[in-house]
Amino acid sequence: MISDVSPATLFERLKVFLEMIKFSHTLFALPFAFTGALLAARGMPTAGQIIWILLAMVGARTAAMGLNRLIDAEIDARNPRTATRAIPAGLLSKGSVALFILISLLLLLYAAYRLNPLCLKLSPLAIFFLVLYSYCKRFTALAHVVLGLCLAAAPIGAWIAIKGEVNLPPLLLGGAVMFWVAGFDILYALQDLEFDRQAGLHSIPVKLGVTRSLWLARIFSLGMIVLLSWLWLAASLGIAFICGIAAVSLLLLYEHWLLKDGDLTKLDLAFFTMNGYVSIIIFSATVVEIFISGGTP
Repeated sequence: MISDVSPATLFERLKVFLEMIKFSHTLFALPFAFTGALLAARGMPTAGQIIWILLAMVGARTAAMGLNRLIDAEIDARNPRTATRAIPAGLLSKGSVALFILISLLLLLYAAYRLNPLCLKLSPLAIFFLVLYSYCKRFTALAHVVLGLCLAAAPIGAWIAIKGEVNLPPLLLGGAVMFWVAGFDILYALQDLEFDRQAGLHSIPVKLGVTRSLWLARIFSLGMIVLLSWLWLAASLGIAFICGIAAVSLLLLYEHWLLKDGDLTKLDLAFFTMNGYVSIIIFSATVVEIFISGGTP
């Protein structure tokens, strides 16, 4: 029972849970959410909007990763790479993880409620895709695309939070995020290629093999650049944003060069370091565009 757990024990479980879901990697999607918010406001959103967008993002991302770890616990226990994760290793019970997920979902819903009615109405759809992703590998190789759709909701949702409607620019930014995430998730899935084959799980690497998966990831990265360029035109942005696109293009080229021969020893650098910079660069370019260059619609 929760009442029987001391505050110290609960805090330790929370620390393990945050490590299990890689809470620090919220950095991947959060800058894109605030990019959507800045573009929607064409300036600084209100303090309340910033806070509730942040809390909605934290709730959604925490729930998504918690659901993935909970739903995949048995699979993780069989995979040598993931057997040391908190649930299969016995560091957290499924009940504890379920409690943290519930709290995160309630945070998402309440934040959506505080933003505007459309955010609240669309939040069940977002939750549906968060749950769907964790089951996808059991029946389709398109799990990477579904994950991309989940993270694409960040900039689209932030735009809706500011404007209360959907327009072309957030769809372009969301599409760019979808291609970006699907591309790097294909690369990440290469680690589990042999295990997924033996376990009967589905992924792009299982379906296409290493070489064609690397090419598809490159095509997805190109799709991101194309949509960001379209956004630059559609939102009437200027030199700062196009410089950001150029910088991201170079980073993605370097990422794919690192893995050009399927050398997974460089995956951490390509996956975590390079992709962490991508979202920050686009956000920074947007800040410069709007607050320094004086970008106007």
